[in-house]
Amino acid sequence: MSRDATDGSTRRRFLRTGVGVGLAGLFAGCSSGNDAGSNGSNETGGGAGPSSATAGSGGSTAGGSTDGATNQGGATENGGTTTGESYSVSMAPVGSVTFDSVPQTWVPFTGDYADMGVALGQSDGLSAIGVAARYGAFYYDDLPGVSVDTSSLTELYQGDSVGKEVFYELDADVHVVDPNFMVNRLSWSQGDVTEITNQVAPFFGNTTFTQVYDWHDYRYYTMEELLGKLGAVFDQRGRAEAFTAVLDDVHSTVESDLPNQTPSIALLYPADVPPESFYPYLVGEGTTSKQWRTLGVEDALAANDVADAQAGGSAIDFETLLEVDPDVLAVRLQGEITDQYFQENIVTPLENHEVASQLSAVQNGRVIYAGLTYQGPIIYLHQLERAAQGVYPDAFGGSQLFDRQRVANIVTGDG
Repeated sequence: MSRDATDGSTRRRFLRTGVGVGLAGLFAGCSSGNDAGSNGSNETGGGAGPSSATAGSGGSTAGGSTDGATNQGGATENGGTTTGESYSVSMAPVGSVTFDSVPQTWVPFTGDYADMGVALGQSDGLSAIGVAARYGAFYYDDLPGVSVDTSSLTELYQGDSVGKEVFYELDADVHVVDPNFMVNRLSWSQGDVTEITNQVAPFFGNTTFTQVYDWHDYRYYTMEELLGKLGAVFDQRGRAEAFTAVLDDVHSTVESDLPNQTPSIALLYPADVPPESFYPYLVGEGTTSKQWRTLGVEDALAANDVADAQAGGSAIDFETLLEVDPDVLAVRLQGEITDQYFQENIVTPLENHEVASQLSAVQNGRVIYAGLTYQGPIIYLHQLERAAQGVYPDAFGGSQLFDRQRVANIVTGDG
């Protein structure tokens, strides 16, 4: 049922100190495209034309606000409160957002934030996602007691856009989305962001899956830092700390077992299936490349001055790849990809291709599945494990890098 944007009866659980009117006038630029895309092979969607943007709230400029959690009668640093007293959590670019109780329903756009919320035990309140096919909830299948039915989630990207009306209908308690992502990648105006902030709920997010967007001129956060921020919002600091401990343990294990010699890789997304060309993705900073940094691989594309597709780089053909000739081809695909599908639709066509078959990675059987773009801690652990097995089969082949039950216990609260 639709509601007028000015309907004063809209339920509120927030005291938006400095948020709302503070956002007005702080977002600059517009987008000619979007980053939502479709369920097809083009991961980049329309490819927005980013422009300069400054963001903040409460008088703070981007990256200049306080960056922890404060309380107004009970909240702890980077924590929350369940006593009904208000508390504030700060993050660039939104600044300080004050909650008068812990959010019960929440809306992310990308699967990285959806995964973070699930890791913090908030799956019951998850009510929507940008594009369901890009959210790797199937990775929860081997975690006892953990599941998310993506078919029950409202898709925010409907048709070829993300409208405001769906936000009114969902009436969530918090939108776990960077408002600058809404403006620069999803073609919203600063007025749209302000309206939904004032009439529905605040935005609380930072685009950190990549660091190639030139409109992102404020602080980035690591996956662990983002967990702490959402742990503060959802009053789940203990879960955030427990997950950080798991990540630390896994990283220590991987680091101790890494071979001395590391391969070069090309991280690619097929423009078509079977592929004739690929969108190039660099192993840069950002949560989407976290596993490749953990594994210490060399970026063959960056070494040959190939531009990232998210930063305006064009698709590259097999002739270009042959000039680069990386040791490993790491191919991303969205959705749940079986080994059989990957072999039949990616590997075999490359082996049978006149030019692609000359690539060292193809000849040496080193074409591997690179996973999904958006990953929080649970999806990351799975994708790190699979990447380690593919890149270093002698060191990690067939081994599990993390304890499924330990992770499940954190999510369900049984540990």
